[in-house]
Amino acid sequence: MATALVVVESPTKARTIARFVGRDMRVLASNGHVRDLPSRSLGVDIAGGFKLDYVLTSRGRQVAADLRKAARQATEIYLATDPDREGEAIAWHLMEVLKEAAPKAHFHRVTFHEITRPAITASFAHPGEIAEDRVMAQQARRVVDRLVGYQVSPLLWREVRKGTSAGRVQSVALRLVCEREREILAFKPVEYWNLEALFETGQSKVELKTRLAQLDGAKPVIPDAETAGALATEIEAASFAVAAVTSKPRRQYAPPPFITSTLQQAAGGALRFSTKQTMQIAQQLYEGIDLGDGGPVGLITYMRTDSVAVAQEAQEQAREAIAVLYGKEYVPATPNRFRSRQSAQEAHEAIRPTDVQRTPEAVASYLTPPQLRLYTLIWRRFMASQMEAARQVDHAIDIEAR
Repeated sequence: MATALVVVESPTKARTIARFVGRDMRVLASNGHVRDLPSRSLGVDIAGGFKLDYVLTSRGRQVAADLRKAARQATEIYLATDPDREGEAIAWHLMEVLKEAAPKAHFHRVTFHEITRPAITASFAHPGEIAEDRVMAQQARRVVDRLVGYQVSPLLWREVRKGTSAGRVQSVALRLVCEREREILAFKPVEYWNLEALFETGQSKVELKTRLAQLDGAKPVIPDAETAGALATEIEAASFAVAAVTSKPRRQYAPPPFITSTLQQAAGGALRFSTKQTMQIAQQLYEGIDLGDGGPVGLITYMRTDSVAVAQEAQEQAREAIAVLYGKEYVPATPNRFRSRQSAQEAHEAIRPTDVQRTPEAVASYLTPPQLRLYTLIWRRFMASQMEAARQVDHAIDIEAR
C-alpha cells in the first residue's frame, strides 16, 4: 500500500514520474489549478488589504475530492508541480486543499528541470518547502489581472465597443503598438537610390555583384531616378580594374542554447509554428515521450526559462558527443559560457535535450512529425552551442573606374 502521495499537474507527467519513484509512492495529477478567484465576482477585497477569495474551480471540485481521499492514506505528500511561479502557486493551493484531510502528513516541495531518473531521484532525496515569495509573486500577478480585467473592461464596453477587453499584458502591448504607429505616421520618407553593377572576370566567368560605394571620393547621394539613370549611363561607358583586395579572418561564435523566447522565434521562422503550438509541443517533449523501453521519459529540460545556463554534466556529455559525431576539432579547448540578460531570473537551465545521445534519428520513430521537427531544432541548437567557433575569411574587392 502506498504511504506517500505525489501530486503533479498533468496525467502525462504523472505517468513519466511514476516510472522513477518507489512503489510506495502514488502519483496523481491535479490537472492544473484546483482553486482560483471566483468567475462571477472580483474576488479581491481591496479595502481589506487585497485579501483574496479563492474557491474550487468547477473541474477542481472532483479533483480535490479524489486527492483528499488519497491524502488521508498518506504520511508523506510531495508536491511536484513545475518549477516556476505558476507551479509554486499550484503547489500552495494543493497544500491548502489537502492539509485538512491529512493533518498529520508531512508536505514536501520537490522541483526538477528535467523528467529523467537521475533528476527525479535527486529531487526526492532532497525535498524542500514551498517558496512563499514565488507564491506571493503569482498572487500579485493574478490580482493585477483581475483588477485590470474587471475594472477597465466595462469602461471599454461603454466607450469603445461591447466585447472588448483590457488586460495586464495586452493593454500595455496595445500602447506600445500605438506609440510605434504614431512614429510611423510621423515619419517623412526621403527618396534615395542605390546603384549596383554585375562584373564578370576573365575566362573563369566569375560574377561579382557590387554596389557603388564612393563617387569622387565621397559617399554617393542619388536622390532620384533621373540622377540614377545619368550616373548608370556614365558608369556603363567607363572601363574598370580591381584596385584592391583585402582579406580579413573572422570567427563566428556558437549561438547560446534556446530560452523560451528564442525557441519561439526560431520555431516560428524555421518551422512556421505559432507560439502556442511551439509551447504545446515543448510541453509534450518535457513531460515525457514513450520510447518503447518501459515507459515515457522527458526528452528536453523545462521549456519556460530565461536563462542560458547549462549544467556542467550536460556540457561534458555534449562535448564528448561532438568529438564522436563530428571530430575533436569541433570541440573548443574550454567549454563555451554564455551570459543571460541582466533581467533574467535564471531559476532554470536553458532548453536542451536531457540526453544528447538521443539524437533526432534515434527517437524519430517515437515522435509525431511536429514533435520531431521541434526536438531536432532544440537538439541541433544545443549541440551547436557547445562547438568551436566557425572560422572564415571575408574578402573585400574594390573595383575602380578608370
